[in-house]
Amino acid sequence: MIPKLLFFVLGLCFIPGLLAQGTLTEPKGVLLTRFTYGAQLPAGTLKERFGANFIAGGGLDWQWGKKNWVLGIDGQYLFGNTVKEDPISGLRTVEGYIVGNDREVADIPLRERGWYLGLTAGKVFPVNDKQSPRAGFRVNFGVGFLQHKIRIQDDPLRSVPQLTEVYKKGYDRLSNGLALQQFFGYQALSKDRRSNFIAGLEFFQGFTRSRRSFDFATQSATAKGRVDVLMGIRVGWILPFYADKAEDIYY
Repeated sequence: MIPKLLFFVLGLCFIPGLLAQGTLTEPKGVLLTRFTYGAQLPAGTLKERFGANFIAGGGLDWQWGKKNWVLGIDGQYLFGNTVKEDPISGLRTVEGYIVGNDREVADIPLRERGWYLGLTAGKVFPVNDKQSPRAGFRVNFGVGFLQHKIRIQDDPLRSVPQLTEVYKKGYDRLSNGLALQQFFGYQALSKDRRSNFIAGLEFFQGFTRSRRSFDFATQSATAKGRVDVLMGIRVGWILPFYADKAEDIYY
């Protein structure tokens, strides 16, 4: 009787260990908070309007299961200083200056501004399942909304009545529309949770059109469709929130 009872107690002691081993092959999931920064080059119709730009943003991803599927939301802010088009050329003098109300030269720089917001779906292909089952090569595909415009920065010391907030909309060439996104890179989630980052190549294809009913520079309405392409690199830091315990994953 005593030996049977002893074996029963020992069996109960080993059950938690067996259950923990089962969770090793079936991780519950992890919520990934991303903070990213990158640089891009334009192509397509966007190359005619802007030069290289920077991009900053972040997102939330849910990665789960043995297959390491990923679903998430991504938001990014685009900004740059190279504008190839000059929508306010009609306001300039022969020498290329813009004169304010006080008859002094006003400094009116042009800037690129824009943003992207979309949903992503992808997969992580682990390099070493035992050491870090959620880290490896990552492929994402997304769909969302892309917008960009020319920002006309006023000279705070000079007043230019043609460039008040009401009239700026006739010059900024605001464009937006549906966009596709692709990301190919590497995701690192270390066992000690101290080295978590993502880096890779990113591409956008925006099917946009002008959203202003009238362009003051061309004196016409511009409704022609555009294909705005962006290509660049993006790196970032990841803050993970695990749904299961570290010892259940790596033990």
